[in-house]
Formats: sequence, structure tokens, C-alpha cells
Amino acid sequence: MSTESRTQSAVVYVETGDASVLHLVEREIHDPGPGEVRVRVVRSGVNPTDWKSRTGSGPGQRLPFGEVVPNQDGAGVVDAVGDGVTGFAVGDRVWTFLSAQERPTGTAQQFTILPVDRVAPLPEGASFDVGASLGVPAVTAHRALTVAEDGPRRLAPGALEGRTVLVSGGAGAVGHAAIQLARWAGATVVATVSGPEKATLATAAGAQHVVNYRDDDAAEQIRAVASDGVDIVVEVAIASNLDLDLAVLRPRGVIASYADGGGDSVEVAIRPNMVRNTRFQFILIYTMGEEALAAAAEDVTAAVAVGVLEVGEENGLPLHHFALEQTADAHRAVEADTVGKVLIDVE
Repeated sequence: MSTESRTQSAVVYVETGDASVLHLVEREIHDPGPGEVRVRVVRSGVNPTDWKSRTGSGPGQRLPFGEVVPNQDGAGVVDAVGDGVTGFAVGDRVWTFLSAQERPTGTAQQFTILPVDRVAPLPEGASFDVGASLGVPAVTAHRALTVAEDGPRRLAPGALEGRTVLVSGGAGAVGHAAIQLARWAGATVVATVSGPEKATLATAAGAQHVVNYRDDDAAEQIRAVASDGVDIVVEVAIASNLDLDLAVLRPRGVIASYADGGGDSVEVAIRPNMVRNTRFQFILIYTMGEEALAAAAEDVTAAVAVGVLEVGEENGLPLHHFALEQTADAHRAVEADTVGKVLIDVE
């Protein structure tokens, strides 16, 4: 589509509710302001945070904006730059993150305008599928891998050398990113899964050891890999998995929890965790801070540049493509816990 027409297709909603509140409309294309870039979106990535934001705490609620374009993640090409923007030029390939944070315009549209600090270069050779699969999963995984008391604070080859990382839910999008980033940084990775199909995906992502967390001897299997205990747990369901995590965590180890996994609360025994100097780190991408976001964007981009974080079933993350007009179906797929990554083909 040419921007001369000054209109674009966009998916919007004007109140909270189920996926039926999403509608395809035509909207004017705006110019970027100072410090902003306009991105021609090729792929839009859908995450659980997107449908949870859409539903709110109940249907029919008013929104902070007149209408909202959903989806935090995406990939595309810089189409225009605002005053004061450096580091990006028209034609640059980029991936985006937190595209709709405190803003009404996400990536479920043909063009989106973003602050320049919400885009990162998409290295040559990396597909738009990869770019749109980064964002929430990769930034969250990076944060989880960089909050241990003994470091590191940044990821690069060798940064996790000699460490053992336990990735809970190794077949999920964050789990996939955590496995690949941890391996790139030199860690030994153990992933837990619920069955053989997900074990195949976690292995394809790069986990050297895969354990079914339902096995009675799951802790013994993990301890066989890490006799002194694991250094970092990347946890998707702390309420369900805490006993297993604590059974395999080393002294001064960290449990980095990024999702509730269906549980609203968790009970922690004080004395044994005090003795172990256990660190509990809860993670939400929206409040992790600008310094951590910038570090994650840089490190993730560096990993992508050398072929890390590849997607597709052969790399442990099946892809599910939807057209822009099928955005409601894409949201429903994520809401139904579809295994893999849901992408919207905007272009």
C-alpha cells in the first residue's frame, strides 16, 4: 500500500471484552513526531498480555483512549522518522517491543508510530517472523537470565559459562527464548515440560536436558545434571512448581517468575529460604525499567545477528499465521494456549 492514500487498515477495539470486540477499520496515516519513527508493519506478534489487556478485569469497561490498536510486538520497515531521531533511517528493518505501552497504537495495523526507544534493528538475514517473535518473550527471558545475585547483568557468549539454568515450560515462547539465550551465553540448560511432544520442541530449541515435571523423580533427574543445584530458574508457574524449584535450587540461586501460571498466590517457607539465601525475582516487562529494556534490546539484537532465536517447529517454536482481518482468531488462538507463536501477516 502507498502512504499517498493517507489511509491504512487497522484492527481496533473501543471497550474491553472477548475477541469479538476487535474490528477491522480504515484509519488515517499520521506522521511521526519528534523522537518517533513510523514503521510499516510486516508481522504483528500476539502474546498473552495482548488478550489480557483487551479483556481487562471485565467486559464493557472504558479504555484510557477512545480506541486501541492491540499487540505489543512486531517487525517491519522504518517508513518515516521524526525530528531528532538518530540511529534509524527510512528503509531500516526493525523489530518492536512495548509498542502499545501507555499508547493507543499497537502493531495490528499497516503503519504504527513508536518512540525511537521502542524499536531495535532487525539484523540482515533475520526474517520478519523472527522479529515479530522477539519483543515480550525475548525481553522477558533476558531479564530472567540477568537478575541472579552473582550475575551476569548482560548476556553475551560466555556470560553464563559454568551456570545451570532451569527453564520451566520449555515449549512456550518465553521458554524458547530463555533456552536459546542461555545456550548462547554458555549455560547448561535443563527444561521441564508436560509430555513428549513438548519435550521434542524444547530439545529443538537447544535444551541439553529435558525433564517431565510430572515424574515422581523430576528433582532427582535435575540434580543428576546439577549436583550442586541450578543457578537460575526461569519460571512460568511458580505456584505449581515452587516445591520442585526449591528442591533443585543452589544457595544464592534465583527463581525468576514471569507469569502466574494460573495461581494467584504462593506460600513461601521463611527459614529454609533464609538459610539458602534464595532470591525471588518477579518480572513484568512493563515495569522492569528503561535501563533493563535497553540492555535486553541490545543483547537480543546481538544474539539474532548470529542466528540465535530462530523460530519455526524445527527450532522449537511452531508458527501460526493469521491475516490482519483474522486478528480476533489470532487472539483466540493465544487465549486457548496454542503451542508456538501466533503471528499476524499485516503485509
